[in-house]
Amino acid sequence: MKQPRAWQRMLSGRRLDLLDPTPVDIEIADIAHGLAFVARWNGQTHGDWPYSVAEHSLLVETLFARANPGQPARWRMAALLHDAPEYVIGDMISPVKTAVGPGYGDLDARLTAAIHIRFGLPAALPVAIKKAIKAADRVSAWLEAVQIAGFSLPEANRLFGRPNLALTQGLEIRLQPPAQVRADYLARHAALLAAMDAG
Repeated sequence: MKQPRAWQRMLSGRRLDLLDPTPVDIEIADIAHGLAFVARWNGQTHGDWPYSVAEHSLLVETLFARANPGQPARWRMAALLHDAPEYVIGDMISPVKTAVGPGYGDLDARLTAAIHIRFGLPAALPVAIKKAIKAADRVSAWLEAVQIAGFSLPEANRLFGRPNLALTQGLEIRLQPPAQVRADYLARHAALLAAMDAG
């Protein structure tokens, strides 16, 4: 019996094997393009454009840097790439991940390791950095919930935790067309990569 296909042809021409991803098959242009077209919150956000995982990733990197001043560029890069596997597996809201079970987490972990190695990061992040990125991710979820996803303040506080408002000061989510978000993501990745090379 023929094995079901478990790879995806990327726009760069790479063939990414989801069961055994390798760093050489990871291209930032594919990640930026995919994430710019994947909607967060299952598309249930206000505005004329979906709020993409690429926009969310840029926000998480900003929040991580605000909460952890002085962190080297490599850990800011890790924050930018924290949801990078979703360029091929999509964004599942937490209740769906729970329903799918451990298979989703295993797939995410394999892709994350390959992506990290491709861009000069350890396959598995130090626990403290992973926790700090997760904390920034939760603040981002709170900000998204109250600004664009229709949650009340008490509901967002209950579900995501009330953040330190100094971290969110002046941050306003402005939904943009995917092409613009893709360009912004690529530019930020290039700047962080240059900073990593310089440091």
